[in-house]
Amino acid sequence: MTGLACYCVAGWLLLVGAVGIVRSRHLVHTVVSLSVAQAGTYVLLLGIGYQDQAGAPIVVQDQRQPVVDPMVQAMTLTDIVVSATITALLLGLTIQISQRHGTVDPDELRALRG
Repeated sequence: MTGLACYCVAGWLLLVGAVGIVRSRHLVHTVVSLSVAQAGTYVLLLGIGYQDQAGAPIVVQDQRQPVVDPMVQAMTLTDIVVSATITALLLGLTIQISQRHGTVDPDELRALRG
């Protein structure tokens, strides 16, 4: 997937995630929608770092082909780890809210706002 298609897929994932966050009436659905939106950043970063007919960034003596930038791949992996951590934290908070208040509907939790 190259060119415009990569950016369209990344934008579509971000849009679907954002719509899910705004329209969700369940905290677990909100967390899943946030994960979908974050997946758009993975596709965007990998699309930015993609080079046609480029090899792995391993340096050898007589290398004749271009190599991809390993920084983009490292940023994508870091983004995946941070996303998994945030998802786990938010799901843990959702469990705590469910146990303490008996609901996961954001409209019923309006009293928690300051």
